[in-house]
Amino acid sequence: MAGDAALKIKDGKVEHDEPEAESGTDWWGEVKGILWLILAVLGFHSLIAKPFYIPSESMMPSLLVGDRLVVTKYPYGYSYVTPTFHILPFMKGRLLGRVPERGDIVIVTPTDARSDYIKRVIGLPGDVVEMHGGILYLNGRQVQRERLGLRALKVDENLQCDPAHYPGALGRDASGAPVCNVPIVRETLPNGKSYDTIDMLPASPGDNFAPVRIPAGHLWLMGDNRDNSADSRFTLAEEGLGGAVPIENIGGRAEFITFSLDGSESWNPLSWVGSLRSGRAGESLRPDSGGN
Repeated sequence: MAGDAALKIKDGKVEHDEPEAESGTDWWGEVKGILWLILAVLGFHSLIAKPFYIPSESMMPSLLVGDRLVVTKYPYGYSYVTPTFHILPFMKGRLLGRVPERGDIVIVTPTDARSDYIKRVIGLPGDVVEMHGGILYLNGRQVQRERLGLRALKVDENLQCDPAHYPGALGRDASGAPVCNVPIVRETLPNGKSYDTIDMLPASPGDNFAPVRIPAGHLWLMGDNRDNSADSRFTLAEEGLGGAVPIENIGGRAEFITFSLDGSESWNPLSWVGSLRSGRAGESLRPDSGGN
């Protein structure tokens, strides 16, 4: 009978010829394999680490538009914004939660929003934060600051040095290449963590605000590019963070830059080689310790 094993007699013994395996593709098996792979990637992105792209200049000079970096999810525990896709409503509390440290660069999702911001942790629960003339104060004391002069950032398609945001900053280096000369101020927080900020003149709307006591379970976040950052100083209507943000809204900590592109690339990954910015791959995003 077709499909049945054939019988053979050899040396007085009955042997069975196994039927040939049917040919064809196990499509359901292929689909299941792809689904498991997708679930594994989403699980890794949600619970361990995920890539992040810098779309704005709010964290210059530490981060430039076109930087790609790694954000770890586990340092502060897990909350409703932890999943890769922000589809859950606000839920109070964190699993295995830990309060971030001053100076950490974190990703944050404003309440009722679906997009991530990236900012630096400035104030912790119970702190009083204020700013006068662009100078930051924590708990009534001026944050240590040191003017480091101008820093020339290379102008490219991802860094245009718009005169509206950087008045008088556009210039040229010794080779004649265009650069953006921005004034750098190094801040050192009370825990000894230090980092560079950009402080443009004249004063901007965020350079002054009255003392704010940070509620329990909240953080005060600011961008390093102080005159060009929508952060805790600005309302949600102004596309800021609307003041101190709940710790539950923190999605992870920025760790290091993987690579950076200058904006000249196309959709073809082969074009990325020529648009790579040198010297940025592997750069740590943790603040310096001890004010060094």
